[in-house]
Amino acid sequence: MFARFEANNPNPRCELYYTTDFQLLLSVMLSAQTTDKAVNAAVRDAYDHGLGPEQVVALGADGMLKLIRRIGLAPTKARRAVALATEIIEKHNGRVPNNRDALEALPGVGRKTANVILAELFGEPTLAVDTHVFRVTRRLGLHNEKTPEACEQRLMAQIDRKFLPRAHHWFILLGRYTCKALKPACDRCYLADICPSSKPANAKGPKAAAKH
Repeated sequence: MFARFEANNPNPRCELYYTTDFQLLLSVMLSAQTTDKAVNAAVRDAYDHGLGPEQVVALGADGMLKLIRRIGLAPTKARRAVALATEIIEKHNGRVPNNRDALEALPGVGRKTANVILAELFGEPTLAVDTHVFRVTRRLGLHNEKTPEACEQRLMAQIDRKFLPRAHHWFILLGRYTCKALKPACDRCYLADICPSSKPANAKGPKAAAKH
């Protein structure tokens, strides 16, 4: 499985747009329950003009809301963005911390976001479990857990560290473009012949779909 991932995309990349560490942290927080594409569209221009924690604090919740209004849960995320930027300035001298405890202590930052930051910015062998990762790895037979935390533990026990943190991106990209929630495109998946959930090309109807 991982040989195929590597052959298909040896250097997968995060699809969130950013030019600084803080911008990535902010975008990961903003991407909860919305798409990377929507976040990128909302913030790209501000990022290109140097949006940093000081600018976020200066904008305040109302200013941030105007900036990110098009994404889901915008009012809540605008307030969290200001709180996040404030703590980054006051407790970390404007820099994104490089350890899990400090990251998870920040407003709006949970384990998944911390895993993304540790992997993307600091190259740590982590695996953030979002809805795509959870769904894809379950279909691939790598876990049968009920929570993201249990799924992460199960995956980390199985995946060779040489594939981390790239595995995070492989699973996400597969889930985003091929192994979709409602209509998985098994007919064009390069893992179909080894996937226990793969739907035969001639399968039709709810019974076949239920295998996923």
